Amino acid sequence: MKLTILGYYGGFPTDGVGTTGYLLQSEGFNLLLDAGSGTLLELEKHLDPLQLDAVLLTHYHHDHTADVGVLQYLWQLKQGSKKQDILPIYGHFQDPLNFGALSWPDSTIGKAYSTDTELNLGPFKVTFCKTVHPVPAFAVRIQEKSTGKIFSFTSDTTYFDGLVNFVKNSDLLITDTNFLSDKEGTRWHLTTKETAQLFDDSKSRKLIISHLPTQINLENLLDETKKFSRRESLIQLPELGKEYLV
Repeated sequence: MKLTILGYYGGFPTDGVGTTGYLLQSEGFNLLLDAGSGTLLELEKHLDPLQLDAVLLTHYHHDHTADVGVLQYLWQLKQGSKKQDILPIYGHFQDPLNFGALSWPDSTIGKAYSTDTELNLGPFKVTFCKTVHPVPAFAVRIQEKSTGKIFSFTSDTTYFDGLVNFVKNSDLLITDTNFLSDKEGTRWHLTTKETAQLFDDSKSRKLIISHLPTQINLENLLDETKKFSRRESLIQLPELGKEYLV
């Protein structure tokens, strides 16, 4: 499977880079994972959005969903050949108001998942783990059925028991790494040290840190993450528009 970075900042876009969003592709199936601010513009550089097979949202904070509404308008208004008449958008049902907004007449339809759900989306098997965040949010583990390759994304979360086991043995792990290790007080995101610990303990094969802060030097964030890991050569920053084979 192939993963393309469509945005990687947390909170708000900056310097021409959007917030969280990824395009995951395999066997002609196109899955949009989160749709943060600015991700639709980047998606259009790689794929006609009308060729999406599904959208999967980890939670409903705006930096993960800001472009959902305009994607719905595009699906309604853009002229062209659609891969399907109605685009399914998968989201959790613990926030009924935001879940209800995933359906748009004759364009998109919301489909619910939970921690008990195992989604079969084309070539992908998707499972979920509820994270620790101010609103309901879910980490996702996506396995390519034909190869067994695993891509895991923590979504937004602080560190908690059970996260290591959920992302264990991932071929590619993307983590919410929003703080340096000296962050004090309440934390709703991972620190560099926690990310490194998660990567090492889960025995994942490659790590990309994401949901990055806009007011911390990213090279410093990367260097500190590497400092706390036993496998620093396998850790990297995301690059906008870059394609990764998982």
